[in-house]
Amino acid sequence: MNDRTSGPTGAEREELARLLPAPAERDLPPGRHLHHKETLMQLIDQDGDRVTAGPRPRRLLRPAVLLPAAGLALGGILFTALAVTGRDEAPRTAATATAPRGATVLLDRIATVASKSDAIGVAGDQYVYVRTLQAENTGAFGGPVKLGRPGEREVWMTQKPGPVIDEGLIHQDGAYYPITVGVPDGEKPVGYPEGLNRPTYTWLASLPTDPDALLRRLAAEITTDQDARNTPADERDPDQDAFEAIGELLRETLMPPRTAAALYKAAARIPGVSVDTDAVDAAGRHGIGVARDNERAGWRTAWIFDAKTLAYLGERTYLIRDTSMGRKGTVTNTSAVLERAVVDALREKPSTRA
Repeated sequence: MNDRTSGPTGAEREELARLLPAPAERDLPPGRHLHHKETLMQLIDQDGDRVTAGPRPRRLLRPAVLLPAAGLALGGILFTALAVTGRDEAPRTAATATAPRGATVLLDRIATVASKSDAIGVAGDQYVYVRTLQAENTGAFGGPVKLGRPGEREVWMTQKPGPVIDEGLIHQDGAYYPITVGVPDGEKPVGYPEGLNRPTYTWLASLPTDPDALLRRLAAEITTDQDARNTPADERDPDQDAFEAIGELLRETLMPPRTAAALYKAAARIPGVSVDTDAVDAAGRHGIGVARDNERAGWRTAWIFDAKTLAYLGERTYLIRDTSMGRKGTVTNTSAVLERAVVDALREKPSTRA
């Protein structure tokens, strides 16, 4: 895929036209967000390799978590769970395989749009604020998925450089929850540095903008975390790990334009990435999805983009076969990004700024 910034060719326009149909007359069932960590934990339980440290929501957005200090120094929970869900196959690289042509064309256009958005300045004493609508699983752990009603969620993530103990704040269900690194009594707290587990605006801006170099950077950080936790190589799927890592970076961050463009172009290098021609986010907005199947887990995750503007809307995951979590087609989580901004203090909202 080239890096041109001019408009698509005639052939690409025709292909994009086929990928962007008129919205269907349907809505998602109401629900509240179940993040991948819930389903990942269920899969881990099924495989008899349960991870017990910390709650089930994804590492980036959890309230206070209790973990051994040594483990905190090595990385977050997220990629441990990703490693367990890998398929037993040899790693593939951009040199041997890429996403199908339709997904490549779409991601190229999304990258072009993202690269033209305005860059902003974010100081180390500020916070990235993201407001989302999410649906969560209210069913019993390990049982069938039962989505509740959609609910708003607000997060404030500190942009301080270096390791931090207090990462930010969550406002959800009428209460505030600190995002704090915790350790057992008697152990010294070890903060999370900037990186995959704490992607500040500055760290995101420092990532390589060459798609292949970016994939190598992500793979190196994921592999280091997996190696540190002694994850067997045959339980890894580097392609799935890369897709999940990019999706994690897109959700509740404020993305520098060049980095966003590079991430989308990198995603086009991942084998198995495809197009969902009609995907619906938690707010009921129809869009086009960039998706990938986790064959072992039995679900598909789609990043959803506005079909006209190609702006990121949210994400949804649904089952691609019958599992203990439900029947094929069951939505296991869905989200919608409503607002992103930079604020000066915890609990400050963009609408209340002077």
